[in-house]
Amino acid sequence: MKVAHHFGTERAFRRATAADVETLSGLAQRAKAGWGYPAAWLEEWRPLLTLSPGDLEALDVVLAEGESGIVGFYALVHAMPVSTLEHLWVEPSVQRRGWGRRLLDHALATARAGGARALRVEADPNAVPFYLGAGARVIGERLTRVAETPRRLPLLEISWDAP
Repeated sequence: MKVAHHFGTERAFRRATAADVETLSGLAQRAKAGWGYPAAWLEEWRPLLTLSPGDLEALDVVLAEGESGIVGFYALVHAMPVSTLEHLWVEPSVQRRGWGRRLLDHALATARAGGARALRVEADPNAVPFYLGAGARVIGERLTRVAETPRRLPLLEISWDAP
């Protein structure tokens, strides 16, 4: 699904291309590091935070551009009746300026336009307040490990009336 949306001259959303993959991967890694995780954890997560050109075929990867360049992106798996948000990252230098919410709103609109009735995300615990503030509810959790440390990742869902 091609996605393009513009908010004036300073904000634009577009589908990512293979030329963007390295930039988006670095952005995701910087954003995750911004939460203060140990270096060993970040290294273990590197493959999960790295996009490949093949990901552009499997996922709907949309980025936001500001005056300074790429400021964030999301990756969506379209499925019925629930789409899944695989990534949503904002460049640390522009966090807390509304980019995350604009990206999430765009992902929600894209999922809805694709026929989904809800959007799910397995969230980093640090991101839970952001998603709850956007109307998500906790529907479960997944136990995982990083560097032998157990972690509980909340599963959140934002739903809307049938399209």
